[in-house]
Amino acid sequence: MRLLAALVGVIIILISPAPADAAPALRTFQVALTPGVDITVPAAVNLGAGLAGGTLTGQLGRVEVTDFRGPVNPNTWVATVSATLFVTGAGGAQRTITRDRISYWSGPPVRSTGGGTLVPGQPTAAQAVTLAVTREAFRKTAGSGNNTVAWTPTIRVAIPSDIVAGSYRGTITHSVA
Repeated sequence: MRLLAALVGVIIILISPAPADAAPALRTFQVALTPGVDITVPAAVNLGAGLAGGTLTGQLGRVEVTDFRGPVNPNTWVATVSATLFVTGAGGAQRTITRDRISYWSGPPVRSTGGGTLVPGQPTAAQAVTLAVTREAFRKTAGSGNNTVAWTPTIRVAIPSDIVAGSYRGTITHSVA
């Protein structure tokens, strides 16, 4: 399994956008490796500003799975997505946005090469799922040969009405196995 995490930018609640020095950094780590399958994710995303009690929606940027296992048949894989809490300061009551308030949808493929059947986890906003638990983002269900698929997922954050103003940071993690 290949695991990459991208710090989902700064969510600003009731204040102006974060200063440049507050830009989030890429955090990457690998748990295990499926030889011949790789995933890339955007380094960081700033979702902008929102109001307490409102909703903030933004795209994460391009996520891409590359499978270069060639004639392995079938060379199927599943890409998953998960999230951390979004917090400001030390977190705690009224300084945390819980994962059940973070929704995700993969959208359709924006680019694909090679053969096989590629299935988006959530093709449209109507199929959005919360990231309270790990979810399927994309899947290759059949076929052999080298292939690539890319998608541009969207995140929607339901901002609690009693939240403290601040810069909120969280991590969205995509992995493939």
